[in-house]
Amino acid sequence: MIAGMANDPINDRAQHLLKILVERYIRDGAPVGSRVLARDSGLDLSSASVRNVMADLEDHGFVTSPHTSAGRVPTVKGYRFFVDMLLTVKPLRNRELEQLRRQIEQPMTDPKALLQTASAAVSGLTQMAGVVSIPRRDHAALQHLEFLPMSDQRVLVVMVFSDAEVQNRIIPVDRVYRPGELQEASNFLNSQLIGKSLADIRAKLIAELRTTQQSMNKLMQQAVALAENAIAAPDQLDEDMLVAGQTNLMAFSDLSDVSKLKGLFDAFNTKRDLLHLLDRCAASDGVQIFIGEESGYKVLDECSVVTAPYEVDDKVIGVLGVIGPTRMAYERVIPIVNITARLLSAALNSTR
Repeated sequence: MIAGMANDPINDRAQHLLKILVERYIRDGAPVGSRVLARDSGLDLSSASVRNVMADLEDHGFVTSPHTSAGRVPTVKGYRFFVDMLLTVKPLRNRELEQLRRQIEQPMTDPKALLQTASAAVSGLTQMAGVVSIPRRDHAALQHLEFLPMSDQRVLVVMVFSDAEVQNRIIPVDRVYRPGELQEASNFLNSQLIGKSLADIRAKLIAELRTTQQSMNKLMQQAVALAENAIAAPDQLDEDMLVAGQTNLMAFSDLSDVSKLKGLFDAFNTKRDLLHLLDRCAASDGVQIFIGEESGYKVLDECSVVTAPYEVDDKVIGVLGVIGPTRMAYERVIPIVNITARLLSAALNSTR
């Protein structure tokens, strides 16, 4: 029920009419008039009765009238109530499910290529923009670490992770290290850190090693200092996402304004705000839906974002989603995103 509507919460009739209005607006993209609602509702209601219900819903912020006599459209509040209380999610058609499986379950050794495939898959089925956050190295276990000397008091750090990703970082050092010293430091750290995630290493292991430095020789102490320098802070290059089908958004009249599209495409290019939003989704369970200004980012005020997490070893490592207009077919988009995320999780686990 929608609480606080006069002294009587919204009744089943009003909910039914709101459901019809939202579904009709999503389908046609035009304001819905009382006569159409009376006809489509299947209820024995006059247009005047429907207008009275619509006036109450408008007073409480669930619908609005773009023009005086042009019918009504749902607001963000109306969409939210529809999605939370009235939506009937449609199962994927067998053909669509098989299409997703063919795309995502094909043999693939490169996890990043698999993520790109998943993003393109949800974009293709929804005809909207597909996004997927790339797992930060924090979640992958370290398989091998090596220090290599460079000129000008710099050291190349090579890190190999359990998902087959290789990452190179260059760190400054306070003196020139001989190759043998760096090899010994690498051997020591590999014996201590292999199989641990960077998050665990940052949070626990480095601190534990530092507390036992008094019992280490000088070179081992320097090895710990090198490791701290290499992994002390997340690499901003890791905080990334893949986007597919953003040009699909140009086909939606709701987003056809040039300034809106420019803002959206700028957001896709800079990624920062979108990544923050996906991070929020990763911290929550299951499918997350942000409608319009609920995202907290003005560039998405005319958009909805539907996401679902994907996992490796029962741990959420990223988020897959769809960005489209608020006037999207939620009953269809939600299961596409949810099932694709599950297929992606299964595919990533099978490559390990």
